[in-house]
Amino acid sequence: MMKQTLLAGLFAVAAGSVFAAPVTYAVDPTHTTASYSVNHLGFSVQSGAFTKVSGNVVLDTAAKTGSVDVTIDTKSLQTFLAARDNHLKSKDFFNVEQFPTITFKSKDLKFNGDKLAALNGDLTILGVTKPVTLKVTNFGGGKNPMSGMETYGANAETTIKRSDFGMKTFLPAIADDVTLQVSIEAVKAQ
Repeated sequence: MMKQTLLAGLFAVAAGSVFAAPVTYAVDPTHTTASYSVNHLGFSVQSGAFTKVSGNVVLDTAAKTGSVDVTIDTKSLQTFLAARDNHLKSKDFFNVEQFPTITFKSKDLKFNGDKLAALNGDLTILGVTKPVTLKVTNFGGGKNPMSGMETYGANAETTIKRSDFGMKTFLPAIADDVTLQVSIEAVKAQ
């Protein structure tokens, strides 16, 4: 009987070390931004940034699984020119009064070894949801030397057609292809 109890205890310890539990991380709003870039009249590539981003990241690095759920406040859009900001927030583009958020909800995460390589999920802009794949260009985690908190961060990007989401103002003078970038850090939830 004692031998069976000892064996059961050893299996429980071994199972616990093999199956790491998923860990939830809260998006750090002070180190997270979402931005876009788009060709303007064939003359230059213009960009803007959304400065208010919230959400959660769940990671199980041992199982190489997890999820990402991010909400972008469209009213936080900045291009550093007030008149352009106001126009981009109008019904012509982001229509922030009717659609105050852009969301991304992952369906699955793809790893290359220990590194996160891509996030497949649903992007919602102007109330239209489309599947997208965000390519991860940078990924890392560990103890933050400034805060002492367990932190993960990533940079990811994708290119969409804005017309797919119903944003058609000034096509094709302002390009249909828009590159979206996210720089995110998330801290282990307490």
